[in-house]
Amino acid sequence: METLAWMQAKLPEFLKDLEAFVRRESPSGDLEGLRSAAAFLEEAFGPLEGRLSRKDTPAGPVLLLRREGEGDPVLVLCHYDTVHPRGSFPEPFRLERDRAVGPGVYDMKGGIIALLYALRHAEATGRRLPALEILFTPDEETGSKESHPLIEAAAKKARAALVLEPPTATGDLKVARKGVGLYRVRALGKAAHQGVEPEKGVNAILELAHQILQVAALEDREKGTILGPNVVRGGTVSNVVAEEAWVEVDLRAWTLEEVRRVEEGLRRLTPALPGARLEVTGGLNRPPMEPTEESLALFAKAKAIGEALGLRLEPGRVGGGSDGNFTAALGVPTLDGLGLFGGDAHQKTEYVVVSEIPRRAALLAELLYAL
Repeated sequence: METLAWMQAKLPEFLKDLEAFVRRESPSGDLEGLRSAAAFLEEAFGPLEGRLSRKDTPAGPVLLLRREGEGDPVLVLCHYDTVHPRGSFPEPFRLERDRAVGPGVYDMKGGIIALLYALRHAEATGRRLPALEILFTPDEETGSKESHPLIEAAAKKARAALVLEPPTATGDLKVARKGVGLYRVRALGKAAHQGVEPEKGVNAILELAHQILQVAALEDREKGTILGPNVVRGGTVSNVVAEEAWVEVDLRAWTLEEVRRVEEGLRRLTPALPGARLEVTGGLNRPPMEPTEESLALFAKAKAIGEALGLRLEPGRVGGGSDGNFTAALGVPTLDGLGLFGGDAHQKTEYVVVSEIPRRAALLAELLYAL
């Protein structure tokens, strides 16, 4: 395929751009680093066809590249924040045999550079693209608080959404992701002197212990519904009956039906100790990304292109969320995992496989042409 040969010829140039982008370290919340990375994106994507605009938010700059083309727009979702504080890696970018290693190189700066070369290929060859709206967001790793409404506004106009997160560990694209819920169960008791009159107190920690067991009982591992009561706080000092305690609960579920079942169970929690009170707060951070007939048809299109490129792609399912969860929940056919192949996401050994870069970049370009 001509596109693959073009990407292979451009690989040295691709690696230079990837290195320049990765070296602009951009952890979530680090506004200086995020602004520097956004400036790189403006320099790289600004000369391309279309109109690049910028919206400054408390989480960092959000960039939107609008490109005219055929039909209703295809939404492309990219985030340029990473989980790695600046200086986490001994060297921000290095090549080790067939690996390029660096903070965010896999999740997901590599996917963004693949998009850059897909668009450059279109301009160099005159290939026709659909109308595109490309969002570059700075806060995906921390829940997309600022970019969430912008993503949904763009999705409501889109006929499909492509997410440039990396593929699965086996190289497959992603058609399903679990929803992510974050909840807090708070127990309220009554303080008293532990030694003099403990009977006048109501121990919130003891109450919370009862509730944690009730929360854990809401799991359904056969359906993939997982609950993690992973953070607990409570009490003040050892000689005072604990007046307050709380637990943070992480929920992961494949379907909205399961999310609703768990939330109903949390709302039904009742105190076990006389005089104790309970409060439950929180909710879904990202709804489940459930596959639909339309999204599976989008995957089938990518699978056929992959076969022509020598890739054997399967429909992958993963437990973590992405911004694709938001678009899928709105009924927009969504395909995720179109970034670069590699591994060790969120680790200090994060990498992409250099020899596979041209194939993945060609897959993205050809999928855009097919749309």
